[in-house]
Amino acid sequence: MPRAKESTSTLLQRIFKTTSLERFIKRFDESEYDTPTFSEYISALCSERNALPQHIINKADIERTYGHQLFNGTRTPSRDKVLQLALGFGLSFDETQKLLRVAGKSALYPKIKRDAVIVYALNHGYDIVAVQTSLFDLSLPTLGEER
Repeated sequence: MPRAKESTSTLLQRIFKTTSLERFIKRFDESEYDTPTFSEYISALCSERNALPQHIINKADIERTYGHQLFNGTRTPSRDKVLQLALGFGLSFDETQKLLRVAGKSALYPKIKRDAVIVYALNHGYDIVAVQTSLFDLSLPTLGEER
């Protein structure tokens, strides 16, 4: 999976200590810190986990055609679709936060009741059905439900 060669805190320290912004930015532009696209990232996750996209799409309860469009980069996911994929992959809370970040979506925020339920579910290994049931039982919008 594509990863930056330095952690964010190390990168910040280099920015604070740099004496040549031009040299620093040139190195930055040479793709050392490039973030993968969402489709590249989820494809790499599949490879890492020896999983087929179709299996993840099914586990995430995402419509097949739409799911493949996410994997090939022709569609941009909503935040809920990103969360569904996280559940399909069986990601941890931290891995889900990273997936949201790569997708350019807002992080889970535990002061929001719906997000708190999802954080709990991720931490306890819930699958998509258990998450949707929990949200429904608490009269909260399920993932993918229009609000």
